[in-house]
Amino acid sequence: MSKSLVIILGPHAVGKMTVGQELMKITDLRLFHNHMSIELARQLFPPRGEAFFELSNSIRQKVFEMFAKGDYPGLIFTFMYAFDDPTDAVYIADLIALFRNNGADCHVVELCADFDVRLVRNKSENRLLHKESKRNLEKSEAEMRSTSQKYRLNSYDGEVLPFDSYLKINNTNLAPERVAAMIADYFHLERKVSQ
Repeated sequence: MSKSLVIILGPHAVGKMTVGQELMKITDLRLFHNHMSIELARQLFPPRGEAFFELSNSIRQKVFEMFAKGDYPGLIFTFMYAFDDPTDAVYIADLIALFRNNGADCHVVELCADFDVRLVRNKSENRLLHKESKRNLEKSEAEMRSTSQKYRLNSYDGEVLPFDSYLKINNTNLAPERVAAMIADYFHLERKVSQ
């Protein structure tokens, strides 16, 4: 059985989780979106404190190791990647190395969309259902604006990136189902038998 890791990068509310949900529907890959560990950690510890990060990071690492080393088809992981932060580059490189060293094909998808569209998506029912920490919309929107000013959350056109298998999609006007199909087709991901 072949194994795959698909990492979906992009800024706030670009649709990483929603696209991941659709990709999971058409493949045997499982979705581990970044807020799955964040929301648990924030239920137990003060957000952004030392214990919060320790728990969130340890959950992620355990999931990564189990999927990389176990007999599973693979994993979809979503992550807000700062293209100007070397620590994010190391983090993703280490994740890819873990899966590659265990025989997995590793792919990186970068999503980008107009900021006004992302502001609308920030209020979507699906996002708020799965991300309790985003339900204070005023705070969430302020965080979107401040983080976008602090970090570069999308690559430049034509930028050379450290990913061997990479696809960038502007999903401003694309439905999540369409984006998921584009990803599956581009990387030749195995479809579910029922597809």
